[in-house]
Amino acid sequence: MTGPPDIIADPPELAGDVLSELLRVLRLTGSVFLNGHFSEPFGVISPKQWDADSPLSHLRHVSVFHLVASGGCTLTAEDGSVWELGPGDIVLMPYPVEHTFERGAHDGCVYGPDVVRDGSTAGVSEVRHGGDGPETRLVCGFIESTELIGAPLFDSLPTVLVERTADDPVAGMLASIAKEVLRQVDEARPGTEVLLGRLMETLFVEVLRRHAASLPRGTVSMLSALRDPLIARALRLLHADPARHWTVEVLARETGTSRTVLSERFNAALGKPPIEYLSGWRIQVAAERLRSTGEPLALIADAVGYDSEASFSRAFKRAMGVSPGA
Repeated sequence: MTGPPDIIADPPELAGDVLSELLRVLRLTGSVFLNGHFSEPFGVISPKQWDADSPLSHLRHVSVFHLVASGGCTLTAEDGSVWELGPGDIVLMPYPVEHTFERGAHDGCVYGPDVVRDGSTAGVSEVRHGGDGPETRLVCGFIESTELIGAPLFDSLPTVLVERTADDPVAGMLASIAKEVLRQVDEARPGTEVLLGRLMETLFVEVLRRHAASLPRGTVSMLSALRDPLIARALRLLHADPARHWTVEVLARETGTSRTVLSERFNAALGKPPIEYLSGWRIQVAAERLRSTGEPLALIADAVGYDSEASFSRAFKRAMGVSPGA
């Protein structure tokens, strides 16, 4: 038996606390970048890498959203997976790959950036493309973070994540956020760009929460792990004090279980033991502090549990591919 005793089970909001901390360290920013009007028949290629003069070219890591406001289309991802999209659908691509949007018998897919034009809302480009048939409207946004690369939260997300809101009363929060995004794009009032950023960040969090709730037990992922009270409690302890000289024995004692049970549950939920997870989390915390503060390297190294700048720098470069200074 590997389940935790009921006496140590944590309240449901614990997982939310851990998720909030993960997202805080990732330093998310977001906005809407495209207002698309496509008339059947049409076919459009959305590239993995945008041109140097595109709205997204300067961002290091981008997760892309597509909101289907009206109409519908077929989305085909680079791996061949196909999704039929309709009104109210929300698509998240955590690590964008080349994909196409199509509807009707068109003559071939155009390259997306070639049909993008300046729009009436600051920061939001516009596309009007296709034939003279029924219109499909897509509003596209993004979430960006330098720290998303290699973050455990993203490692196991699917290539394409689709949330259906039109006929799902439980998806009311998602649907209302999406409608507000569309309204702001249409009205184009002063301050719209900032508000769209906040809305896209909120939409992102809600999509992650719904995805986490839908995962079957036994799924190896950070979001699935947050549903396990024992793992969530252990993560909260590690996140609260990453500099502490943690061992599996100490962590097991403070979560009210045995070393064997904790290690088994951690490996099953996250695919790695607790201390390996802690090492990665320390680097994520350090990266956030390096970007957002002017603290000396020695102070940051000590704050995340390293005894010297040299050992911290080696660990950081192994994990991130660049030195702390870079």
